[in-house]
Amino acid sequence: MIEINQLSKQFSNVDVVANLNLNLAPGEILGFLGPNGAGKSTTMKMLTGFLAPSKGSVKIYGFDVQKQSLEAQKLIGYLPEGAPAYDEMTTSSYLGFIAEVRGYFGEEKQRRVLDVIAKLSLESVAHQNIETLSKGFKRRVGLAQAIIHDPKVLILDEPTDGLDPNQKHEVRALIRSLSKDKIVIISTHILEEVSAVCSRVIIISEGKLLCDCSPVDLEKKSKFHNAVSLTYADDVDLDVESKNLLALDGINSFEIVDSLLTVFPEGELPLSTILNDYFSQQSLTQPIAQYLEKGKLDDVFRNITLEGGA
Repeated sequence: MIEINQLSKQFSNVDVVANLNLNLAPGEILGFLGPNGAGKSTTMKMLTGFLAPSKGSVKIYGFDVQKQSLEAQKLIGYLPEGAPAYDEMTTSSYLGFIAEVRGYFGEEKQRRVLDVIAKLSLESVAHQNIETLSKGFKRRVGLAQAIIHDPKVLILDEPTDGLDPNQKHEVRALIRSLSKDKIVIISTHILEEVSAVCSRVIIISEGKLLCDCSPVDLEKKSKFHNAVSLTYADDVDLDVESKNLLALDGINSFEIVDSLLTVFPEGELPLSTILNDYFSQQSLTQPIAQYLEKGKLDDVFRNITLEGGA
């Protein structure tokens, strides 16, 4: 359990984080979102005990991060953005060093090093100096050191930064598997990561909590939720097609971008059914493709952070 109570941080009398309250339970994967300068990194540093709050408290499974820092930090695995490592060490020797720092020696140390190397697919670079690794491999080494002691809490800042699509898929699958009995907090700018991994999302801006909901509920805040996007051939007059569609019951409005016509429903009506019935008439111009929108998170993120609330 993580209990965050009235957490605040000031720099030069400016509120970087202001009265943040949050409780997290095992099994939750929290997506921590916000624009640059919103206070995300400052909050994460306070959660891990690297930065003292100006006010408020953080408890990790009952341990106060400031008053019982060692007990709390033993329960935390932390991957900061641009995580530093000892470049002259090999991957396996570095992870062995981290294991010793965490109190593991002998066979137990070796077991844990081999385990995280396998989980992060680091076998091919196990005996390679860290300074020679690609950005993606360095990121995976950083994640490996964060989980080597099997922590109850994982705090990850941009965990898939620099990874290719296949590596992102592997790391996200790993995070989901780890979260069964852990609390995972992910700070990210990659909004697709929220839908792919997270069970809960918070958005902060100027240090204030603006939104706390599930990814599905966040998608529902988008004007594109349950809209249908229609792709037409380039020679189709979309102005004519949109006016025909607007005459149908259940359609509220439309939007045209290049050869894409997006139709917005009126209320919660099943727009796909209405359109399928309409296009079943042979004399009508048929779209090349039809796609039901879940909702665009970048649209929601922009609206919430610019307007100051959900």
